[in-house]
Amino acid sequence: MPLINIVIALVISGVALWLINNYIPMASGIKTILNVVVVVATCVWVLQAFGLWSRVTSYRFMQ
Repeated sequence: MPLINIVIALVISGVALWLINNYIPMASGIKTILNVVVVVATCVWVLQAFGLWSRVTSYRFMQ
Protein backbone atom coordinates (compact mmCIF):
# COMPACT_ATOMS: atom_id res chain seq x y z
CA MET A 1 0.00 0.00 0.00
CA PRO A 2 1.50 3.36 -0.96
CA LEU A 3 2.56 5.63 1.87
CA ILE A 4 0.42 8.52 0.61
CA ASN A 5 -2.73 6.39 0.96
CA ILE A 6 -1.85 5.62 4.57
CA VAL A 7 -1.19 9.28 5.36
CA ILE A 8 -4.47 10.34 3.74
CA ALA A 9 -6.41 7.70 5.69
CA LEU A 10 -4.78 8.82 8.96
CA VAL A 11 -5.64 12.46 8.26
CA ILE A 12 -9.23 11.58 7.39
CA SER A 13 -9.69 9.45 10.52
CA GLY A 14 -8.13 12.19 12.66
CA VAL A 15 -10.37 14.89 11.23
CA ALA A 16 -13.44 12.67 11.59
CA LEU A 17 -12.60 11.97 15.22
CA TRP A 18 -11.98 15.65 15.87
CA LEU A 19 -15.34 16.58 14.29
CA ILE A 20 -17.16 13.95 16.34
CA ASN A 21 -15.48 15.11 19.56
CA ASN A 22 -16.24 18.78 18.95
CA TYR A 23 -19.66 18.82 17.34
CA ILE A 24 -21.57 15.78 18.61
CA PRO A 25 -22.62 16.14 22.24
CA MET A 26 -22.07 12.99 24.28
CA ALA A 27 -21.01 11.98 27.76
CA SER A 28 -17.32 12.18 28.60
CA GLY A 29 -17.06 8.45 29.27
CA ILE A 30 -18.56 7.53 25.93
CA LYS A 31 -16.29 10.01 24.18
CA THR A 32 -13.23 8.46 25.86
CA ILE A 33 -14.29 4.94 24.84
CA LEU A 34 -14.88 6.11 21.27
CA ASN A 35 -11.44 7.73 21.12
CA VAL A 36 -9.72 4.60 22.43
CA VAL A 37 -11.57 2.35 19.98
CA VAL A 38 -10.73 4.57 17.00
CA VAL A 39 -7.06 4.89 17.99
CA VAL A 40 -6.67 1.13 18.54
CA ALA A 41 -8.44 0.31 15.27
CA THR A 42 -6.25 2.82 13.41
CA CYS A 43 -3.09 1.37 14.94
CA VAL A 44 -4.11 -2.16 13.96
CA TRP A 45 -4.91 -0.99 10.43
CA VAL A 46 -1.52 0.74 10.07
CA LEU A 47 0.29 -2.34 11.36
CA GLN A 48 -1.60 -4.47 8.84
CA ALA A 49 -0.81 -2.03 6.05
CA PHE A 50 2.92 -2.27 6.79
CA GLY A 51 2.77 -6.04 7.23
CA LEU A 52 3.70 -5.99 10.90
CA TRP A 53 0.43 -7.28 12.36
CA SER A 54 1.44 -10.95 12.04
CA ARG A 55 4.58 -10.24 14.09
CA VAL A 56 2.50 -8.58 16.81
CA THR A 57 -0.03 -11.41 17.02
CA SER A 58 2.64 -14.13 17.04
CA TYR A 59 4.77 -12.47 19.74
CA ARG A 60 5.29 -14.61 22.87
CA PHE A 61 5.77 -12.95 26.25
CA MET A 62 6.88 -16.10 28.09
CA GLN A 63 8.41 -19.24 26.70
